[in-house]
Amino acid sequence: MNQYFATCPRGLEALLVNEIKAAGAKDIKPTDGGIGFAGELSVCYSVNLHSRLATRILMQVGRGSYATEEDLYQAAYKLNWPNWFDVKHDFMVKVTGVKCPLKSLEFATLRIKDAVCDKFRQVVDSRPYIDTKTPAVRIHAYLTADNYVYYVDTSGDALYQRGNRKASIEAPLRENLAAGILQLSGWKTGQPLLDPMCGSGTFLLEAAMMALNIAPGLKRNFGFEKLKNFESDTWKKIKNAALKNVKPVSFQKIYGSDNDLRAVRVARQNLSEAGLLEAVQLTQTNITEVIPPADNGVLVANPPYGVRIGEDEELALLYPKMGEALKRKFAGWNTYFLTNDARLPKLMRLTPSKRTPLFNGPLECRLFEIKMVAGSNRKDK
Repeated sequence: MNQYFATCPRGLEALLVNEIKAAGAKDIKPTDGGIGFAGELSVCYSVNLHSRLATRILMQVGRGSYATEEDLYQAAYKLNWPNWFDVKHDFMVKVTGVKCPLKSLEFATLRIKDAVCDKFRQVVDSRPYIDTKTPAVRIHAYLTADNYVYYVDTSGDALYQRGNRKASIEAPLRENLAAGILQLSGWKTGQPLLDPMCGSGTFLLEAAMMALNIAPGLKRNFGFEKLKNFESDTWKKIKNAALKNVKPVSFQKIYGSDNDLRAVRVARQNLSEAGLLEAVQLTQTNITEVIPPADNGVLVANPPYGVRIGEDEELALLYPKMGEALKRKFAGWNTYFLTNDARLPKLMRLTPSKRTPLFNGPLECRLFEIKMVAGSNRKDK
């Protein structure tokens, strides 16, 4: 049994536990920003392939206590890195510290890199190259006040990179966060889903993959394929089973629209390249003019953030109009807005039934749940 740590966007840990359980993991330990678990390699491969919420799956290769950078060097030098990967693969080291007493994490990173290279020199008389952009192998060190854990990354590129979305307009929503919001909304396959501010189509892509039972990692490669303990037969079995479960593409009552024609074109291109265009209906419409596609359903939106000067005022004018349109047309719908603008519900004159803190990358946001009940959400001016 190996020990693993799955990282995820903060706020999605409880949902990630369900995915990890479904993969057959043991000894599941949730913490802030991720889940520790144990399992055979098959569990690791399965979580990498099927998890819609995880960011990376890290495999523990060493742990202990330290006080100085020299301790970290010695601890890394003791590990037999050539057992993990071949000298021909380039690698990088990433160090994360929480309450870490060291003055410079950069220097700690450098010492760990040196230890890995020195170990290779000792064992195979040659050293691997460093590549910080697209390394074949990633080593992670996690440092607390006095303990270290060394991990080898089994994911490679972050898991939210599904290999689907080629084009994007500015500041796209991360795929694993979009999948988490769909799960938090309670949306189920077959139920109408609308994203009236669809941007490059992340919610639409994730929803279509969920509806058609497409494992999110089917179109990409993983870090574990470059490791020496890679079990190719085990991986083939897991991947083939996932391929067999995929449903043929058909319309899934998923609707997307955006006021920006460029966004609609980008979303269409992304859905088309993912082979999912038939599952979704796309239109160019302003959010205040959207007609509900059904009597009830789930509406999800990630409104633009007022990052540039002047946008805050524009948004302050848009929100009340959005609120009016929702009250007028969307009775019977549950709506969900992810934003880092705390003014949104107030300006929309609607009362949220839930506010879930979530992080889109480093940005702290709120997911506001607003249930549209006929005439009862109105706040008196």
